[in-house]
Amino acid sequence: MKKWMVALGLLSLAGTAFAAGKPCEELKSEIAAKLDAKGVSGYSLEIVDKGAAADGKVVGTCEGGSKEIVYKK
Repeated sequence: MKKWMVALGLLSLAGTAFAAGKPCEELKSEIAAKLDAKGVSGYSLEIVDKGAAADGKVVGTCEGGSKEIVYKK
């Protein structure tokens, strides 16, 4: 029973960390690195609030889904 409680505690901590999401600047730099590696140039990545009108394609969400990263060419 004790092992079960420890496992449940660890899973709840992991779930909380996952729900927090990745910081936007970290995700933005990862996306930029992938685009640069593919030879893409002349683009911009912008961090906006989720649901905000933005001209471009949403390529990622961050900070627990509260913000989006928008790609513009």
